[in-house]
Amino acid sequence: MLGSGAKATKPSFVSYISPEEIHIKKPTEKEVNPHLLPGELLLCEANTVYKYIQEDGSVRGTYGKLVCTNFKIAFLDDDSAPDENEPQFKNKIVGENDITLQCVDQIYGVYDEKKKLLTGQLRKYPEKLIIYCKDLRVFHFCLRYTKEEEVKRIVSGIVHHSQTPKLLKRLFLFSYASAAPNNTDGRNQTVMFDTLEDWRYELERTKGNVKYKAVTTNEGYGVSEKLPLYFVVPMCISEESIFKYEGRGIPIWCWSCHNGAALLKMSAFPKEQDDSTSQMQKAFLDGIYKTISKPPYELLKTEDLSSSLPSLQDIQTAYTRFKQLFLIDNSTDFWATDVKWFSLLESTNWLEIIRRVLKKAVEVTECLERQHTNVLLIEESATDLCCVISSLVQVMMDSYSRTKSGFQSLIQKEWVIGGHGFLDRCNHLHKSDKEEAPVFLLLLNCVWQLVQQYPPAFEFTETYLTVLSDSLYVPIFSTFFFNSQHQKDINTSGESLKIQSGPFRFLTVWDWSVQFDPKAQAFLNNPLYAEKPKPDKSQRKTARFKHQRQLSLPLTQTKSSTKRGFFREETDYLIKNILGKRIGKFINSPDEPPNSFREFYDSWHSKPVDYHGLLLPRIDGPEIKVWAQRYLRWIPEAQLPGGGTIATTAKILELMEEVQSLQVKMDEEHSQGTFGDIHSIPMLRNSARLSSLFPFALLQRQSVKPALPTSTWKDLEEEDDLVKRDDEFVDLGGEML
Repeated sequence: MLGSGAKATKPSFVSYISPEEIHIKKPTEKEVNPHLLPGELLLCEANTVYKYIQEDGSVRGTYGKLVCTNFKIAFLDDDSAPDENEPQFKNKIVGENDITLQCVDQIYGVYDEKKKLLTGQLRKYPEKLIIYCKDLRVFHFCLRYTKEEEVKRIVSGIVHHSQTPKLLKRLFLFSYASAAPNNTDGRNQTVMFDTLEDWRYELERTKGNVKYKAVTTNEGYGVSEKLPLYFVVPMCISEESIFKYEGRGIPIWCWSCHNGAALLKMSAFPKEQDDSTSQMQKAFLDGIYKTISKPPYELLKTEDLSSSLPSLQDIQTAYTRFKQLFLIDNSTDFWATDVKWFSLLESTNWLEIIRRVLKKAVEVTECLERQHTNVLLIEESATDLCCVISSLVQVMMDSYSRTKSGFQSLIQKEWVIGGHGFLDRCNHLHKSDKEEAPVFLLLLNCVWQLVQQYPPAFEFTETYLTVLSDSLYVPIFSTFFFNSQHQKDINTSGESLKIQSGPFRFLTVWDWSVQFDPKAQAFLNNPLYAEKPKPDKSQRKTARFKHQRQLSLPLTQTKSSTKRGFFREETDYLIKNILGKRIGKFINSPDEPPNSFREFYDSWHSKPVDYHGLLLPRIDGPEIKVWAQRYLRWIPEAQLPGGGTIATTAKILELMEEVQSLQVKMDEEHSQGTFGDIHSIPMLRNSARLSSLFPFALLQRQSVKPALPTSTWKDLEEEDDLVKRDDEFVDLGGEML
């Protein structure tokens, strides 16, 4: 409606239509029902719920039904038919619009355009619901057109079942195990380390059976409920010593190096003890140290991880800040914070923690490999940072741990059987935020650094690591839902539930066929993996990937500025900007590494890489990067159509296919490809149709150039030259294609 008179030149338009009505997909009369798993029960539902799709700055979406079960929250509409012309990477258990109850991080209600955290009993019900997920998805639901009674039921149900404390046996894990037919073989060549034979096999594989032995002392958990049934200790350790302090102060074997040096871990004694107890424990430890320092054992170096690495609270704080950078409500908010991206990223301290952990793993590796010294990792429980460092050392030193089955066996040995408290650290029961810490996710972030630096050395891909991190929140597998082997064993009996009289048969996450069909599983395997019989070092050297500086905090000598940022007028491709800018900060710890460490580190990096030998990560500031696929996959603005790692991989596969075809023609008897089955992912051939965040994002989800808020444009216009301020721009566009 236009004004009149003097105000005619100033247009004013009042819309009586809500934004949701502009791009509405009307609800259909077709009844849409949720697909329920065995043991899954529908708890509450609401119709005429509007789900926002905020990818281009406008408010668009679709109507559907919002349901809550004892397993998940799901949004259902009639637009779920797959496009056969697009490559699909779908999870058979958790759909695109499904959120498992354990994956819910926080829930906010919107009241008169103000957000409020929803917990416990609600007196007033919101008109909009925002669900932030632990896998960094963000869901917006409008309840304005939903019946009041349905709003009360669905909001109360979602908050109650996803946010309030619960008993262990109320997890969907038990409902599914009691109802689902167990006709899968979950081992898939993964060593589970739940039998004495598994430990003896590992001792024999690593040649550690000469100095170390697998013991049955804890059968029936007579020593400690925190220790596994079977574990390995030095030959000289007596059963009496193991029993004395419930396993504390006993060096437990993790792995043996090719030169005989071994990696050990120990659960430390509590620091606050009376004098007599402390003296007794000190005398006990002195005796243990003397025993395992004599021949045939190597010299022993102790490493107290509690004092040399960040605390669990520091890790949790850093990750909480870090993940906020990727929990984006809408396109406008994304671009509004774009100008201060690097300063925000640096302030989280997450990349610095990753660098420190990798550096510590390299230091331990240097002791084992170069100094031929046994290393004893010490931590209060030996189930958190000990797991991280011991796993990283084995990934770096043992090529078997870089195969898919080897890596899965490593996780079983060091984390699942080793007693990492997944239930508490992931806060699956919502009982105590104080115990929560992303320790396992820290390991996956560190392993990803190695995978992206040395792709041919790993049989698995970054997509494998991403879906493994997602599986932390899928409660149909027992792998990540217990604190110890003892806790799992005592809860395996189903006698307390009327519907189940026998023991539960839990699934393991390592049976990937439960979540993915064979075509989707192909994304978990690296087609560029360098098979072991590759003696030609010159070929390995030429196949080495060039390091990309994506989403890192690079090293530069530019002077600091009071206002950091990297936004330029070329906002069409976010990734290009992130790749190309540098911040004036070199991430390094105040304490420089010892000379022997630096010499070892520099010497290794000066030589050609043996992908089946020792691998050392590059840990200087610019080399530590953000795991783009995991953290940016749900943000359309962060996608680069036809670019990124996937474009490089597609081109290499295309070239390899041509070489293989020529080889077949030249000699049919020697037709086996250099890098295995390169036809396993045929959909990569047309990389121009794919996003840089493939396979989690396709080109169809790309965002258009956003409409920036007026305040942001004013800030930018006040700057004479953004590029000259603090962040140096380097055009890396050619490297990405």
